[in-house]
Amino acid sequence: MSVDNRETEALSDDEQDDVLQEIERSRTHRGTIAALVALIAIGFSAFQLWIAAQSYQFGPFGSLQQLQVNAIHVTFALVLAFLLFPASRGDGFVAQRLGALEAAIRDRFGTDSVITSVFERLGDGVRWAAVDRDLRRVTPLDVVLIGLSLLPAYYTATEYDEIQQMSLFGIQGVRPIHEIYPTLEPVVTTLSMVGIPLDGISYGYLLGILGILLVLEATRRTLGLLLMSLVSAFIIYARFGYLIPSDSVIGAMAIPPANWGNIVYNLWYITEAGIMSTPVTVSVRFIYIFILFGAFLEMSGAGKWFIDLAYSLTGTKRGGPAKASVVSSGFMGMLSGSSIANTVTTGAFTIPLMKRAGYSPEFSGAVESSSSSGGQMLPPVMGAAAFLIVEFTGTAYGDVIIAAALPAIAFFFGMWVMVHFEAVQGGIGGLSRDELPNPITELRSGWFYLIPIVLLLYFLVIARLSINRAGWYTIVAVIALLAVIAAYNKRTRVPLLGTIGTLYLAQTAAYAVAGSGLISALQTLAGAGTTADAYTIGAAATAAVSDLGTIVILVSVAFLLVRPHGDTPLLDFSDDVNTTATRTATAIGRPKLASNRAYRYAMFIGQSMDSGARTATTVVVAVAAAGVVPGIISVSGLGPNLAALINTVSGGSVLLLLVLTGFAAIVFGMGMPTTAMYIILVAMLGSPIQDFGITVLAGHLFILYFGLMADVTPPVAVAAFAGAGVAKADELQTAITAFLLSLNKILVPFAFVFSPGILMLREGSVIGWADVTDLGFFLPAVVIPVVGMFLGVYALGVTIIGHQYSSVSSVERVAYSLASVLLMVPELLLLVVEGLAAAAGVNLSLTMFAVTFPLRAVGLALLAGLSYSNRSGAEKGGKRTESGESAVASSTAGDA
Repeated sequence: MSVDNRETEALSDDEQDDVLQEIERSRTHRGTIAALVALIAIGFSAFQLWIAAQSYQFGPFGSLQQLQVNAIHVTFALVLAFLLFPASRGDGFVAQRLGALEAAIRDRFGTDSVITSVFERLGDGVRWAAVDRDLRRVTPLDVVLIGLSLLPAYYTATEYDEIQQMSLFGIQGVRPIHEIYPTLEPVVTTLSMVGIPLDGISYGYLLGILGILLVLEATRRTLGLLLMSLVSAFIIYARFGYLIPSDSVIGAMAIPPANWGNIVYNLWYITEAGIMSTPVTVSVRFIYIFILFGAFLEMSGAGKWFIDLAYSLTGTKRGGPAKASVVSSGFMGMLSGSSIANTVTTGAFTIPLMKRAGYSPEFSGAVESSSSSGGQMLPPVMGAAAFLIVEFTGTAYGDVIIAAALPAIAFFFGMWVMVHFEAVQGGIGGLSRDELPNPITELRSGWFYLIPIVLLLYFLVIARLSINRAGWYTIVAVIALLAVIAAYNKRTRVPLLGTIGTLYLAQTAAYAVAGSGLISALQTLAGAGTTADAYTIGAAATAAVSDLGTIVILVSVAFLLVRPHGDTPLLDFSDDVNTTATRTATAIGRPKLASNRAYRYAMFIGQSMDSGARTATTVVVAVAAAGVVPGIISVSGLGPNLAALINTVSGGSVLLLLVLTGFAAIVFGMGMPTTAMYIILVAMLGSPIQDFGITVLAGHLFILYFGLMADVTPPVAVAAFAGAGVAKADELQTAITAFLLSLNKILVPFAFVFSPGILMLREGSVIGWADVTDLGFFLPAVVIPVVGMFLGVYALGVTIIGHQYSSVSSVERVAYSLASVLLMVPELLLLVVEGLAAAAGVNLSLTMFAVTFPLRAVGLALLAGLSYSNRSGAEKGGKRTESGESAVASSTAGDA
């Protein structure tokens, strides 16, 4: 791994947008269209915030059913997908073939021919209608698709009673289109006369087909052909899978016949299977609100503060910039849930500093992309994965994050070890203290950014609120916190905090005296309200705490409006917020508003809601499309047959099943979000994994870890390519390096599958204090596997980098890798031996503690011996350097 000492500058906002745009192929709008997109995105976020606060009650509009809410949720995502992602840039396979046809006609008939002129005009019309080469405009095709997207949602919202009748009379047993819209009867009659029998086809059936096709098109635009083709194949399979001969090699894939009506109904109009099923419900209830929470934190400036804090703590140490990148990228990746976006935004700060310290561009981009993708397995947020696991396994959220904690820490420990060894090998030091912020000063200036994370954990783990409710309260806390910080300065701090405290005490007194809040109590005194039972002092204080967020926001906003041009010494909004404030203020002809504190605070809220919706759009489309796969599997009866086929292919070997599962997760994860990969793989492989006796939670985390490998696995490696774009490095070499740095994501899952104690599990449940005190269980099942995992990760780091205290030879690398496997997951070798013995007709059972413990001891002895030998070589090399002989980079014992 080469070293590059060239100094580079951080990417500007426009350059970051260009990198993201190139990878995600999303548009950058300006002017009126940009405002329209922002309004729709904010509307999407407002809809989700209302659900988080009020559930499905919409005041005078009544209560919506789950199907109706899911349909509106998906429709928002479809509209934004058609606005943000083009149908074509004119460089795809179909566009190139059509362009070649146009050129061929020109060559055949000449440039002056009428036929050539017709085809050229036709080509120009198609390009005008559908092609957006520069990712800057909304095409007529987009407008048509947006209009069509509204129809299924409107039908679901207004004709829910008719949809319920479909379960009794079938999807064709409800009204055709001309009965719902009588003005269309002449059109329907005319079409029927020419052979298009719309009068005999129900409107609900047509809209179901339309909805499915729109989801497929949105999937193609946002996620590419792979996921769209996979989902389409399952839909076709549901209709024609009965044609598979039952006596063929794949006879287990044969399913009963089904007509298109039943398929459309099951894919679009029920919440138990299909597009509107569990994945979209999880998105409505959990995923979106936490994406929005991450957006609020990012726009508040928390991301930049955390990066600065990480650099202030580690930047001066050996390889400090890379270590800071590991910490900060993991934290931000946990919140954003997007490996690509986090690699670009966080990498814009971290990668230039790594390069400046002496890391090569490829290694710098690889560290950032690997850490960013690993953030999705880091509690407490885990991107969107934690909430899907909660729903699919029925495990409590607190148990999921406890189980996921140690493996995630082990991964980031391995990243830390590897960047340290790379720094030792390349003689890379840290940055000078003068170039870095002071840790104490940095902590004092932004400690309040930690409050939302602490509150989130409190709401989820201690208060045990629902995930949706906890997300709502945490977002309110962020908004209130930033309102106070925006209004706070030397002149306002006493009246600001004093007013908040006074109103809180007044609210408490109102509950204690009148049994209601201050406003209701005043209304009662005025004779306009009803009296209620008074609270005790403790209960009144607790009730007033639930209103504290509202009090803080109202008081702080009032101070901002009264003193709009005061200073804000503690607050540093994200650059996106500042840019939006400047652009919007200029657009409305009042550029001075950009410095107005109240205006900037409003822009912070709007930009957060906008950013959250844009991030969620891809996720919502992904889970909607991915829901087709488990839907087809469940309604077609394929599940048991598929499980039997997988068991047959694996030959009854748990090791082979896990290898095939991991390979499938990486392949399916290439080019599609982790959420979609997880949903599809759990639907296909969840039951077979459980049939082999693997703990449910361990099996689901196994799929998640391998799916995350896809982000850094060539040839797709989208996160690694994003890192290469920021680092201005060779893409393939960056991807290869990122893959190697992420190998912990392969061994660690095998470790916790065979040793569930690493996940703090005992017989499928999270261990308690009684299990900890049971040393006969805790030591062999938890302590030894956990210690072995961390030591194995350390040995794997030496293997990958090829350096510890001094350089490691190829033979020594093999020995270190063997030590890593023996320490982390000796069951791998034992299962291979069992398989070979079984092939020879001998049945062995070796994966027991009496066998694995001695193998871990051998691995420990091997690692200790190799480390001692390597360090001795480093010390001898150091002595030779002092005597004028060849220099060998070495480190002190405390460095590693």
